[in-house]
Amino acid sequence: MGRLAETEGLTDIQEEILKTVRQFVDEKVIPVAQELEHADEYPTEIVEGLKELGIFGLMIPEEYGGLGESLLTYALCVEEIARGWMSVSGVINTHFIVAYMLMQHGTEEQKQKYLPKMATGEVRGAFSMSEPGLGSDVSAVSTKATKQADGSYEITGQKMWLTNGGSSTLVAVLTKTDEGAESVYKNMTTFLVEKTPGFGETAQGVTVPGKIDKMGYKGIDTTEMIFEAHKISADQILGGTPGKGFFQMMDGVEVGRVNVAARACGLAIRGFELGIAYSQQRQTFGKKIAEHQAILFRLAEMGTKVEVSHNMMVRAARLKDTGKRMDVEAGMAKMVASEYANEVVEDSFRIHGGYGYSKEYEIERIMREVKFMLIGEGTSDIQKMIIGRSLLKDYKS
Repeated sequence: MGRLAETEGLTDIQEEILKTVRQFVDEKVIPVAQELEHADEYPTEIVEGLKELGIFGLMIPEEYGGLGESLLTYALCVEEIARGWMSVSGVINTHFIVAYMLMQHGTEEQKQKYLPKMATGEVRGAFSMSEPGLGSDVSAVSTKATKQADGSYEITGQKMWLTNGGSSTLVAVLTKTDEGAESVYKNMTTFLVEKTPGFGETAQGVTVPGKIDKMGYKGIDTTEMIFEAHKISADQILGGTPGKGFFQMMDGVEVGRVNVAARACGLAIRGFELGIAYSQQRQTFGKKIAEHQAILFRLAEMGTKVEVSHNMMVRAARLKDTGKRMDVEAGMAKMVASEYANEVVEDSFRIHGGYGYSKEYEIERIMREVKFMLIGEGTSDIQKMIIGRSLLKDYKS
């Protein structure tokens, strides 16, 4: 069977990693995804398999126990995993962002403390910016970290939409600290909050109420997190210095957008695979529906959109690996990949006809899952604002 979205110029090691992940997805994820998703059951065995493959430490440097691979390698693995079940890619997404933020901004003590255990999956990461009253407007964060006389802080507030909120043991939390900086963006600090996995009071003054019931993205735990005078040491400030939280989070979100683009690409690939397979099985008016021009044209557009999305995602990842700023490229990749994935999956749904509406068919699940790609790590409208403002600077008259 042919595959769309192959990537040129990979090393032998990258090829071997992708081959291993692809085999794992085909054998361990796709066969059980429907059942687990419909039951909204956490994929424990799959997660354990990912630990054994080293996926949790894929980008963590070898000196901290990881594999030391590139963002490109990671994104291509995510694409494969999302092709099998998008929720599973979510298990490692926020973990990866926290690990990346530690690698880029953490103190050496913080790196030594957390990265080796994150590489094995013993410590599981989540990150938290959103609140009930804010989404894209990060400047409106209201969760407050107040400095105490002994130099520690007390965190009070409510956070929303934490992926891995229940299963994580380390959460990067963006707070407002108000320590005298002129800009609101310099009045934010990221804290590394430790907790136990589960729901209820997971640390003193930290409560995870329970899973949020969602349209799709099932199995994984998406939660709120409530802070009530949670006391935390200044040593748990990411990087050790207050006031840098906004910029640290934006750096994490930038690579997160590549991750979401990769997840969207995976969903698009699977939607295409299901659509082209069904079109060669289903017959109407005496021939396979793939032989009808309307379906053939639809398949051609679907395949083209898969390729475009994949190549833009790869370009953004490669650019980040060179150390260059790539907020525009990440925004473009995320916007195109999420919008095209939505279109490809919907076209596959249309090809399936009435059967696509049945829960017995995989396309029904993917149809619900792909909608999250339009929202996660910033909507298309937010990406357009980022892209447009940058273009105005580049082409200033």
